[in-house]
Amino acid sequence: MSVNSSSSSTISPPHPFPSNSSLITFLSSCSDSRVGNFIFIAFTITNTIILLPLSIFVLYLGHRQCCSASTSHCDFITYHMVVMEMVCLLGSICYCIGIYTDISRMMMVGSHVFFITSCGQMFYHTLTCAERYLAVVHPITFLHLTKGSGIKISNSMVWGFWLLGCAEMGLVALDTTLVIGIVYVVHLGVVSFCSFSVLKVLKHPRPGEVGGDRDQSKQRAFYTITAILGTLLLRFGGNLLCVTVYALPQMSHSDRCVALDTGYWFSLPSNLVLPLLFLHKKGELPFCKKNNKT
Repeated sequence: MSVNSSSSSTISPPHPFPSNSSLITFLSSCSDSRVGNFIFIAFTITNTIILLPLSIFVLYLGHRQCCSASTSHCDFITYHMVVMEMVCLLGSICYCIGIYTDISRMMMVGSHVFFITSCGQMFYHTLTCAERYLAVVHPITFLHLTKGSGIKISNSMVWGFWLLGCAEMGLVALDTTLVIGIVYVVHLGVVSFCSFSVLKVLKHPRPGEVGGDRDQSKQRAFYTITAILGTLLLRFGGNLLCVTVYALPQMSHSDRCVALDTGYWFSLPSNLVLPLLFLHKKGELPFCKKNNKT
């Protein structure tokens, strides 16, 4: 909990295993950790410099596309992911302001917003992996889901992941650290299964397939999926490692704060993937424009 609720003794003993304390509440109590504050503020500044301009540009292109043509389901997911990233950034900025103004309510609001959107992001990443799995491994089923009423159901599911983010944050708020670890393991398992299944199909040609442009497109898709998988394994695996370190009973309060704040950095590469792929597809990246001219 907060620093005011700690013992009044000069030297406080290491905190016990945090089985009954919420990660959200614990994050708010980390405002007294200088190293933890530095790590989180550096993460927020990096996100602001890199992801905020990128997110605004993606939404600008999305608005321009909506005025001229229909939006694909993949782009629809990207827009939601970008909006969620901006809300997450707003929460982290609010938390950082709360640290320096010493306003506990602002820190609490910022941490809740940050956790809700972070949980929602995990669902979106898992959803995109499952969607690629259906598109490559079960293309007929995927076509049924992306036509007619199927696309409406899929888009409704995208909106539902905002609610699932809130629900998963509820599990985090209940906090047994074991539950949080299980959540990361489930996401990691689904992402790994879907991605490796797609890579297996892309690596081995199907009966009747010919070479040429088809092989080149599959090779590009293979490298793209590999890059996405790498960032997601880093995100979920890194977060799982940090939560495990956080749960060790011999860890001090300050060390737990550092472990949690370090874990947020593992999410940065995966948050860049979808916006960069979107810009690559639209030909808006500098090297894409050069290739188009040549």
